[in-house]
Amino acid sequence: MSEFKHIPIMLNEVIYLLDPKRGGIFVDGTLGGGGHSLEVLKRLPSGSKLYGIDRDEAAIMAASSRLKRFMPAFEAIRGNFFDMKQILAQRGVFGVDGILLDLGVSSYQLDLAERGFSYHDEAPLDMRMDSDAALCAYDVVNGYSEAELTRIIKEYGEERFASKVAKRIVNERKERPIATTTQLSNIIKSALGAAAYKEAQHPARRTFQAIRIEVNGELNGLEQAIDDAESILNPGGVLAVITFHSLEAKIVKQCFKRYEDPCICDKKAPICVCQKKPSSRIITKKALIASKEEMDDNPRSRSAQLRAIKKLDHVK
Repeated sequence: MSEFKHIPIMLNEVIYLLDPKRGGIFVDGTLGGGGHSLEVLKRLPSGSKLYGIDRDEAAIMAASSRLKRFMPAFEAIRGNFFDMKQILAQRGVFGVDGILLDLGVSSYQLDLAERGFSYHDEAPLDMRMDSDAALCAYDVVNGYSEAELTRIIKEYGEERFASKVAKRIVNERKERPIATTTQLSNIIKSALGAAAYKEAQHPARRTFQAIRIEVNGELNGLEQAIDDAESILNPGGVLAVITFHSLEAKIVKQCFKRYEDPCICDKKAPICVCQKKPSSRIITKKALIASKEEMDDNPRSRSAQLRAIKKLDHVK
């Protein structure tokens, strides 16, 4: 197995926002190769703790090895950050001081052909972040109806020609199962025709994104996961989230706005009667993006956006 790597996106900005030198309990909800966690652990004062959560067993093994010198200040946990609140409660942790959620796919997962995330390399259609999960990309591509495929490709991939792609997939799989990434990629290019070459990005990118999101349930429950993370922040605690596409970003923005301005009264009403009070304030009024230098060094950072909130002192 190749080395698990994940180049940490906007590392300096993340560390600045989380400010781990203040100490306490921190959570990396998307541990990956441990790049962000390594720098947090370097700065944590004695007596502090970092929990790293990831559903990918390879990530847990790699990060545990890479960060073992920091134990017992570091603990790796295999699980989904959607269950963070329960995972921490099982360990007697009900309040934390900093949380990072990096919603991107790791470089390792993208680069290791056998994981089936890449439309460039020949590989079985897989795309599971958790290799033990039941649903894989093969099941979606070969088992979903044309209507279901159209819906997810349009909704999750924001593909204008979703119906054309779905129709071509269904027609092709009648002849033989669609079993590999390159087979699917070629089908998508064929369905798009001339439109496939009018944009700079790969023509299969949006459809592959849609299938990956469906396989891993990346958006189902994301709002609740963000709410759970915000709810366990201690006063002054920070939640930082890195998103990579507009669907994730929209959910995060809406959640953060609701924490800062939860009032549901008619905006024309003279006074607030709903009694809903702000619980956190947004500390990145505009999403942070990677520097030009980082984008040049790591092209996968180009679509990344970083947002953060801080729990208000009077709220727990």
